Amino acid sequence: MSEPLGIAEHGLIGDLRTCALVGVDGTIDWFCPLRFDAPSVFGAILDQERGGSWQLAPAGGVTRTHQFYYPDTAVLITRFLTADGVAEVHDFMPVADAADPGHRQRLVRQVRGVRGTLRMRTRLDARPDYARESCRTETRGDGVLLTGADMRMGLSATAALEVSDGIVTADVELRTGDTAVFVLEMLGPDDDVSADAVDATGELLTNTTAFWHHWLAQSTYTGRWREVVHRSAITLKLLTHQPSGAIVAAPTTSLPAPIGGNRNWDYRYVWIRDAGFSTYALLRLGFISEAREFIRWLSERLGHRDCAADGRLGPLRVLYDIDGNLPDETELPHLRGYRDSAPVRVGNAAADQLQLDIYGEIIDSVYLFNKHGPGISHDAWQDITDVVNWVVDNWDRPDAGMWEVRDDARPYTTSRLMCWVAIERTIRIARARGLPGDIVSWSKARDEIYDRIMTKSWNSDLEAFTRVEGGSELDAGVLLMPMLKFLSPADPRFPSTLDAIERHLVTDTLVFRYEPGTDGLDGDEGTFSICSFWYVEALTRAGRLEHARLALEKMFTYANHVGLYAEQVSATGDQVGNFPQAFTHLALISAAINLDRALDGE
Repeated sequence: MSEPLGIAEHGLIGDLRTCALVGVDGTIDWFCPLRFDAPSVFGAILDQERGGSWQLAPAGGVTRTHQFYYPDTAVLITRFLTADGVAEVHDFMPVADAADPGHRQRLVRQVRGVRGTLRMRTRLDARPDYARESCRTETRGDGVLLTGADMRMGLSATAALEVSDGIVTADVELRTGDTAVFVLEMLGPDDDVSADAVDATGELLTNTTAFWHHWLAQSTYTGRWREVVHRSAITLKLLTHQPSGAIVAAPTTSLPAPIGGNRNWDYRYVWIRDAGFSTYALLRLGFISEAREFIRWLSERLGHRDCAADGRLGPLRVLYDIDGNLPDETELPHLRGYRDSAPVRVGNAAADQLQLDIYGEIIDSVYLFNKHGPGISHDAWQDITDVVNWVVDNWDRPDAGMWEVRDDARPYTTSRLMCWVAIERTIRIARARGLPGDIVSWSKARDEIYDRIMTKSWNSDLEAFTRVEGGSELDAGVLLMPMLKFLSPADPRFPSTLDAIERHLVTDTLVFRYEPGTDGLDGDEGTFSICSFWYVEALTRAGRLEHARLALEKMFTYANHVGLYAEQVSATGDQVGNFPQAFTHLALISAAINLDRALDGE
């Protein structure tokens, strides 16, 4: 069996309900039907032999491939160059109206002969329920019905389909200008296989490209890095569950960082931190609707806080599934993991951690929505005041920190910092809108936190803010201080902290989130891409614009061939971790916008 594709050797398609990864070899090797956090039917990225996949490629040898997006859309094109000619596969998931209540989920694969004569071959091996089952296949009038694990899918095509041992195959010869279409549709319990989508492929493609063009036209960004920023915006949109407003951290689970290690987590959930940052990035680009829908989703979580009734973990949890439930973490021992990086996990135990920083990130996004959007409601304000009153009473507790360390709780500086943000932004909202609240007690707690950070988290020997109170380790999260208006970039303590981080955490322009080997886990992780973009923004705010621009341009070179980023960059320059990662793309957007403004003298 050939070596698995690199994590970054994939493009992403989606329909605002779920996503699929399409490899440069034309294989869909990750797809969870109906929604992001559902069990996979194609999971070969986690186990080539058992996971299931949908292959579509030339039957003969391939000289090379190219993969790119149709401009300003999520329609992915994979071009195969062979000795006999050239063919293209256009992969997309139709989206005509984001709020369409009658949406039918489909994977559409249209292959076209560009030059010469090629024989294209497809092989669909669906393995439902994380490959714990094989599909039952049945030839029906317009195609093949696939069932298993309470799931029904229909495959229809313009080519003759053959079925054997649950696997569907087809061969088709294409000359210049010929096309063939394959459509996999998610079916309800009473639906049958239909060729309607095959017949309407041209219309589906036209409507989908029109949707993405119309959506992106709302962007207010006109800066130097338009293509890069807009690709990140489309990626964040693809990670939005449109029916609910939820924003997931990544569409994958258990992609390792590093490869061969056991830092394999499930990120197909709504992290309050990541979603809050994503809302900020989308607001900066003018996408008010997405922010409004996420604030609505968040309000529903705040309005139903039974899971935290004991007060131990506060009014919010670190993460939720799309429905607002808490996913249990389990392992799937029957899957080998990406390049044998076991275990494969579903669910995430971080839901049971106390991470105080989430309150700052989420209230900051509410503050920006209130400032740039239509404003929050009375009920939402009541929820926010309940949250901030809890923060006032609990900000000095040790916790797991923003990096979710699975070790003893500690007094993390970034947790204190974000608690300060939560309180400070609430005070701003109250004053701007004249809303009721205990501003006196809030202000007292805010000032106590400020004094605590400036005295307990400042190490005069290092001349830097440290990872924990009274500590000597560094944390790239403190780069956020000037961005969050906690500290002026001209305050002598910030440039000296920046210098210390450059000495200990920066390698070229890539940034470790903290000093390697200090989190109690096996394996050496790579540099954290969100921190590398925070570094760009910190350099910008410190007035080091030439250095900031160089660092940003270098970070762009670590994107994959279609502009996507994973969580981390390994020591060899490879992308590792779940892919693509929302918080990497949102940090890119923020860094580019702020550097643009600084270069323009604003």
